[in-house]
Amino acid sequence: MITLTFLGTSSMLPTKERNHSSLLIQYQNEGIMIDCGEGVQRQLKIAEISSCKITKLLITHFHGDHVLGIPGLLQSLVANDYQRTLQIYGPKGTKEYIKHMFKGIIFKEFRRLKYNITELNSAKVFYKDKNFSLKCANVNHAIPTLMYSFIENDKLKINLDYLKRFGLKMHPLLGKLQHGKDIIYNGKKIKSDKATIKKPGKKITLITDSAPSPTLAKFAKDSDLLICESTWSSHMEHLVEKRKHLTSRHAAEIAKKSHSKKLILTHFSQRYKSLDEMLKEAKAVFKNTELARDFMKIEI
Repeated sequence: MITLTFLGTSSMLPTKERNHSSLLIQYQNEGIMIDCGEGVQRQLKIAEISSCKITKLLITHFHGDHVLGIPGLLQSLVANDYQRTLQIYGPKGTKEYIKHMFKGIIFKEFRRLKYNITELNSAKVFYKDKNFSLKCANVNHAIPTLMYSFIENDKLKINLDYLKRFGLKMHPLLGKLQHGKDIIYNGKKIKSDKATIKKPGKKITLITDSAPSPTLAKFAKDSDLLICESTWSSHMEHLVEKRKHLTSRHAAEIAKKSHSKKLILTHFSQRYKSLDEMLKEAKAVFKNTELARDFMKIEI
């Protein structure tokens, strides 16, 4: 089970209802936070999620609405006796920007925090283990900016109907089959490809702060869930190229072209009191669209 919690869904300015950008993906023992807008410490408390559950911080870019919560989050980790090594990933310049954040605050206990920073500057799979991988790519924004995908590995489920003919039910050998290895049972060879059923892993893609580009749909290809910025409705399209953001229609077109299964719009401008127009525009292009809201949780 993959659990997503939206901790902030506003854009440059927060509102009474929406905090600055942040999303948390929880999967097994991992807590992957994507962006860390101002006020994330409080958002986590309201969502009843311990900051110590965070294992990785993925930064899209260093505009304030995406990173102003980092010093506070790190301070919370120290105060809560964080025992892990926080893995921080971000675009080129991340090490220097984090260094400046530390310099701007008097909190000697920061030195107790263990963390690693990895800078990413090209499309790549930058993390992979037996359960999932993380992928990034550059987008066209005013400063170096990344989009991210969480990709769950495919799994092999036991084909019980097939194994009945061998009289094989509960046995330690089933683990080998699930790892793609053939086995011998009662003198008979059982092939993994026949004794298992492939269950495709889930793919979640997050795109924030980008001008329209064909690379966006290509990167999001076949996502089970696409989370995409929708800063404005189409009435503000004249600002798209200048400020390099997306409208709700652009987000829907990306979802459609990428053959994503579901679209969630986020990163809304504070100018909108109602988002009905955005949702209507997006649904006209891509029906399975939903609006994000702070503290919304989704399980896939």
